[in-house]
Amino acid sequence: MENLLKTALYEKQLETKCKMVPFAGWEMPIQFEGIIAEHGYCRNDIALFDTSHMGEFFFKGDIKTSGINEATSVNIDALKIGKCKYGFLLNEKGGVIDDLIIYRLSVDELMIVVNASRAAIDFKTITSRLKTGSLDDRSKEVSKLDVQGPHSKKVLQKYFDINLDDLGFFSFVQTKIFGEDCLLSRTGYTGELGFELYVDASTALKIWDTLINTEGVKPAGLGARDALRLEMGYSLYGNDLTEEITPLEANLSMFVNLQREYVGCEALAKQKELGVKRLLIPFKTTSRRSARKDFEAYQDDKKIGFVTSAAFSPTLNVGIGLVMVDVDKFDGNSSFELRDTANKSRGAIEANKASLPFIKK
Repeated sequence: MENLLKTALYEKQLETKCKMVPFAGWEMPIQFEGIIAEHGYCRNDIALFDTSHMGEFFFKGDIKTSGINEATSVNIDALKIGKCKYGFLLNEKGGVIDDLIIYRLSVDELMIVVNASRAAIDFKTITSRLKTGSLDDRSKEVSKLDVQGPHSKKVLQKYFDINLDDLGFFSFVQTKIFGEDCLLSRTGYTGELGFELYVDASTALKIWDTLINTEGVKPAGLGARDALRLEMGYSLYGNDLTEEITPLEANLSMFVNLQREYVGCEALAKQKELGVKRLLIPFKTTSRRSARKDFEAYQDDKKIGFVTSAAFSPTLNVGIGLVMVDVDKFDGNSSFELRDTANKSRGAIEANKASLPFIKK
């Protein structure tokens, strides 16, 4: 049996009788009260997510000469202290080893937040690209809590001495909560107003108990988180991004600057010049039925692509998702079918091209 890692909040979560599942080497809660209920708490009120499985690397060294600025697509040299930015760790072919967020802690210090499933290869890859400086993996020392929802600021404000209105999107501050260190940021993965709290294990337990038992905040699991991020069209590594999928194919060209040098940039520039042969597009089904990852897409009975992510949208009351289509074969003005080729008895699901985000926030 797989030896799964557990977050500092594992025992607390078991007390709620939540449903646990293996996820990226961790035992994580997929739902507490129910996916649709938890989705609603986040969209309409406030929800608490344990995302301590994410990886956190800390870099120290000269940004200009160490090689860190060319290691990812993020132009760290232009990133101001107190700001963070989304980008990619790419291979030489432009494929995505991982998507990540880089935090500029000081002139010569960074925090790099990566996906749990890619933490080991990310650390090895970034380290290999450094000429000088040091990279420290503190993933098992850092707990991360995401407080998301329209009422998140109101609830959290009483626990911080700073004015949360001053914290802009993709900004962060190193502050205190319960007298302990806390890096507080505003990036989000749900489309709602929200905050991320990076703390140690004991502080995470205090935050969990206080928000749930004193403030009445509802915990939410990975199931609701997936539906929330998909309604906004946000990518999930391993589904919409892989080492075989480039940011251009994933329709994320706005996050890559082809005018600067970094690993994978040359391949992306060439792909842009030649034109992408396949492209990730959003879709809505014509019913409440939702597809699943790896369903195949057909138009006029010809295969045109495959589903990378799909879910039922509680907000729209239909199935939504992302499908990688062959550009030359796909007619965006016509409907298409999504088929479960592993279980042909289920019947095809009709879908149409949509636009992102699926819901406006």
